[in-house]
Amino acid sequence: MKFELTILGSSSATPIFNRNPTSQVLNINERLYMIDCAEGTQQQMLRYDVKGSRIDHIFISHLHGDHYLGLVGLLSSMHLNGRTKPLAIYGPPHLKEIIYLQLTYSETTLQYPMEFVSIDAEKATVILDNHDVTVETIPLFHGIPCTGFLFREKKRLRKLLKEKLERLKIPVEYFSALKKGADYTATDGTVLKNDTLTVDSDTPKSYAYCSDTMYNEAYFEQISNVTLLYHEATFLNNMLERAVETQHTTALQAGEIALKTNAKKLIIGHFSARYKTLSELLDEAKSVFPETELATEGKTFVI
Repeated sequence: MKFELTILGSSSATPIFNRNPTSQVLNINERLYMIDCAEGTQQQMLRYDVKGSRIDHIFISHLHGDHYLGLVGLLSSMHLNGRTKPLAIYGPPHLKEIIYLQLTYSETTLQYPMEFVSIDAEKATVILDNHDVTVETIPLFHGIPCTGFLFREKKRLRKLLKEKLERLKIPVEYFSALKKGADYTATDGTVLKNDTLTVDSDTPKSYAYCSDTMYNEAYFEQISNVTLLYHEATFLNNMLERAVETQHTTALQAGEIALKTNAKKLIIGHFSARYKTLSELLDEAKSVFPETELATEGKTFVI
């Protein structure tokens, strides 16, 4: 089952040094989930071959412009490109008003159904539960209400040992029950245990997206043991005072968070415009948590 993350933008506040503000696309079993949609996201989608027609869910973490100012333009493009299937948007309550205000004054009536799911930034809540994944909010600590998003892959059915099933001539109609863990009883009464005919499916994967936030251990338990952790790392730790003032995180702190939450891998992003190159930020995070990479635009991480 595919579980891949593509970075579309990794800058904080403004586009700079060929870095765009925040946006990502998560591919889970060939279904695309967009996370934040900053200015310039559509250009990044074109550059990295991300089809808007394949996106059915968009998650907006908070209402600072570098996380949502590309959204209405994307909605309009979907409309102009003939979209008819539904689109779900998850975000702060006032985002709905912003969207409809712009659509109203541009006299735009979307030709597809749009569902808006309002997010409560004060508590962790499951906001999506489908065949492949559950998504829950992560309450964060920023200047305005802000959430991250935790994607958890659902456990798949057991895998059939097809060659063995064929050799034992087990009828196809029993395959569904075997996938669900049932034993097989042959016509002569012989019972074949399920674990001799199937193997367990892969361990479910998880992805935690921690948008703008200051260091605060309140959300650590919720994101513990994730397969991949994205955490903002706006500043180097020599600017810790500035990070606290603006309620952001340093690269060193991001590494500490990954270590304390037992993440399997960390990617850092939301880089301040003061950094033309990012090697120092990467080195600082890796000094604490070696399994760290930069959220480099256009890069796809296989989770």
